[in-house]
Amino acid sequence: MSKQPVKHPDKSANTGAYSAAVACDGWLYVSGHASLDLKTGQVIGGSIEEETRVALSSIGKVLKEAGCSFEDVVKCTCYLARIEDFDGFDRAYAKVFSGVPPARTTVQSGLGAGLKVEIDAIARIPSKSNRVS
Repeated sequence: MSKQPVKHPDKSANTGAYSAAVACDGWLYVSGHASLDLKTGQVIGGSIEEETRVALSSIGKVLKEAGCSFEDVVKCTCYLARIEDFDGFDRAYAKVFSGVPPARTTVQSGLGAGLKVEIDAIARIPSKSNRVS
């Protein structure tokens, strides 16, 4: 088993001891991403839809660094500070995934710093990708 870290291209703020993603045996495990400015570490507040778009945009950048796209995502786990925000979250989330959406678990969770949503993902790295394997 060979693990390779994948960095977020915009991240310069210290947000903790973790990799943005880890590639291992043809799979990419993307850490939880939220509505954060990764240059400053500050929360980018907004509606649930806006925060979902920012989190997914951040995940998209990590996927691209690993030679993947949203089409390669097979599973997401989504954490909502308020389960009542599910409909708005789901509308924004659905706009990102074309074709077969990934399997998903969505739960209410205590999120820090006033965040409304955090999302992690698992993707299959395409065999033609020359970025990481």
